[in-house]
Amino acid sequence: MATYILLSTLTDEGRKTIKGRPERIQEVNREIESMGAKVVDQYAVLGQYDFVSVVEAVDNETIARISVELGARGTVQIVTLPAIPVPTFIERLKG
Repeated sequence: MATYILLSTLTDEGRKTIKGRPERIQEVNREIESMGAKVVDQYAVLGQYDFVSVVEAVDNETIARISVELGARGTVQIVTLPAIPVPTFIERLKG
């Protein structure tokens, strides 16, 4: 499984939704899992983004589908970053 970092920014509609139904965050995580990925960790953050999620998926196509599906709802904008574990990165640098 590959690891991805999802940086999420709520839209006005998204903020209204979670203010009224904070449990919606966990519902979305279950939807992500039903689309073939796993939410490994998640944080509400201050600053430019509202949430940072660490997600595992089998491939780029799966995580791209998830990003498009969630973004198409109009409640969130997502920046998706593939992540490389540092030990793996170091090994690749060594050749």
